[in-house]
Amino acid sequence: MSSYPTAPQGNGDWRPPEKHPQSTLALVLGILGLVICSILGPFAWYIGGKAVSEIDASGGRYEGRSEANAGKILGIIGTVLLGLGVLMIIAVVFFGFLGVMASSSSSTY
Repeated sequence: MSSYPTAPQGNGDWRPPEKHPQSTLALVLGILGLVICSILGPFAWYIGGKAVSEIDASGGRYEGRSEANAGKILGIIGTVLLGLGVLMIIAVVFFGFLGVMASSSSSTY
């Protein structure tokens, strides 16, 4: 199935679909969210999801769905990695605090 609309009959006002303005942005943020900075993952997820919805609702006016969808998926992966990283930091701080408390309570005066 082609993503291009059929040419209208009569007035000759047909133009090829234009790329959605945020499809490339979503992809770039998704890649950067995985490679450089995980904090960009949620932004890529949001912008990619919004762009995919707008492309689907445009009736063929916009293209770039694959880029927006890839950005959304990379954003989801980046967000999961960000969440795991935050949980890891919390666990290290928590268990480090428990270790300090245990060693200070068992020390002799």
